[in-house]
Amino acid sequence: PGTSCFMLPETFDFIAEFAARAQALGIEVLVEVHSYYRRQIEIAQKVDWVYDFALPPLVLHALFNKTAGPLKQWIGIRPNNALTVLDTHDGIGIIDIGADSSKPVSDRAGHPGLVPPAELDALVDTIHANSGGQSRQATGAAASNLDLYQVNCTFYDALARDDRAYLIARAIQFFLPGVPQVYYVGLLAGENDMALLERSGVGRDINRHRYSRAEIDAALRRPVVQDLLDLIRLRNGHPAFNGAFDLQASDDERLALRWCQGRAWIALTVGLAQRTLLIEGALMVAGEAPGLLRWQGVAPSRWLGFDSKAWQALQQEVIPVQVVGALQVVVDLGLDRAEEPRARPGGPARG
Repeated sequence: PGTSCFMLPETFDFIAEFAARAQALGIEVLVEVHSYYRRQIEIAQKVDWVYDFALPPLVLHALFNKTAGPLKQWIGIRPNNALTVLDTHDGIGIIDIGADSSKPVSDRAGHPGLVPPAELDALVDTIHANSGGQSRQATGAAASNLDLYQVNCTFYDALARDDRAYLIARAIQFFLPGVPQVYYVGLLAGENDMALLERSGVGRDINRHRYSRAEIDAALRRPVVQDLLDLIRLRNGHPAFNGAFDLQASDDERLALRWCQGRAWIALTVGLAQRTLLIEGALMVAGEAPGLLRWQGVAPSRWLGFDSKAWQALQQEVIPVQVVGALQVVVDLGLDRAEEPRARPGGPARG
């Protein structure tokens, strides 16, 4: 009573008590809440898992503004017991990186968000522009929304259906600590469903397309979806992701993430100015190592079983290599999209 926000001390006490009872029964607790980013950090200390809802708008901000500054700030403080997402059945959260909306407007300067208000407004406007105005028709009071703090749009359309930007965004998601979750529309690089929005009048339905089997089959043949599935296999299959994570020092036009477990390692470097993507690594298991693609106009991360003859042939072409102990691992390969990878280690894709 007397407040417009339910995020009160009593709420946190309830969360802690509920989590304790569930954990005593062997049940893990996942909390879903859109709120000021520091609340997410507080809640994560009381439960097993939270959703990283700050990640989607921060990745968009980085790609739109060609700077990883706010994203790096978040990576440095974010809870690692998180399900990382870029899209869900709801919209793209904005409140999660803004100033503390539970405070009076006059007091919000003392509780700033991860990005300034003007940049947050520009981010929303860019999503609307990239989607050709479709997201504007589905957002806020325009389409019977229960909330006004999310932009309703597929993540693919928020990036103007730019395959390169989309795969960079997914690579960032997969390289952060936590458990990656990929929404089914995002898995298929889905576009806004304006027909469903028109029929239902519900803004969130723009990102809830009901796929036929034929549409699924067609989507799975698209190069951007094939590349995304490769990234999922990489994330599920490389042992370094079970090791130690490091946000490496770099200027804000670059984002460099690295994982290491024993002699296995994998690293992601994103150049935001030109939207370049480099994945390199070594898999020191049973004498095998993967070749991982640098993407400069070609697909980013095809798994390759270690093929000594092909490797030596590529070396002859003066392709850069990375020295790891006594083993040289090719980190920059050329692969025709029509060529079938020779091996695909890794676990099941998450959807």
